[in-house]
Amino acid sequence: MQLIPTGEAEKPRNQFPPVYVGDTLISEEDIAREMQHHPAEEVAEAWHEAAISLVIRELLLQQAKTLKLPEELDEEVTIARVLEQELDVPDPSDEDCKRFHASNPGRFRSPTLMAVSHILLAAAPDDVPERMRQEEIGRQLLSSLVEGRAQFAPLAKQYSVCESRHQGGSLGQISKGQTVEEFERPVLTLKEGLNPELIESRYGWHIVRVDQRIDGEQLPYEHVKPQIRQYLSESVTRRACRQYLQVLAAERGVQGVDLELPDSPLMQ
Repeated sequence: MQLIPTGEAEKPRNQFPPVYVGDTLISEEDIAREMQHHPAEEVAEAWHEAAISLVIRELLLQQAKTLKLPEELDEEVTIARVLEQELDVPDPSDEDCKRFHASNPGRFRSPTLMAVSHILLAAAPDDVPERMRQEEIGRQLLSSLVEGRAQFAPLAKQYSVCESRHQGGSLGQISKGQTVEEFERPVLTLKEGLNPELIESRYGWHIVRVDQRIDGEQLPYEHVKPQIRQYLSESVTRRACRQYLQVLAAERGVQGVDLELPDSPLMQ
């Protein structure tokens, strides 16, 4: 994923159709400037996201004029006023919240706690030969552990580059959100004991042993009611905003982009 610098944003000029909201042209220069806020793998994708963002803004600013909102207001305040005035979003009922809680038991659990030890064999993400070399070393060390020819703590002290090597490789207690995602995702699924496979992260290769696992428990409704109410309220608001913008786009006419409406910052 790369951020497109402002200086490179001029490249897509004339490659894309002109974008209009009604009779108002969204200029190429404005789209080019907006692209830096929409990082993407492809220039065309960044251009499309930038154009949609500016189209949404223009639709709401035009609606502000229709509603005769004060012209001296800041644009962000104006857009917020339009949405506040135009959207009728009902608050989720207690029954809605209870139903959501019952239908999504996995979302409302206390965190799983794990005591984990690891041996980190370091290699930079872009150093392919070194990553391959460390992977082979890792497989050999793991094999010796599985077959009982070596002990975890001495190998951690000898081979690991993590400071945990001084504690036999122990990372202590970890839970979701405390380590990098590519390490955490597989580790939190492991059972107690030595993991028979290496785990790769941005730092290199990990030999992992789960020393203790305490699974999270289902949280009662009253404990999570505020979270559910907020989530449902935001979900309904985004859906109402999306529908409202689609109506505005149909009324005023949008040309040059396919106005698919994801959860953009204006719709949060």
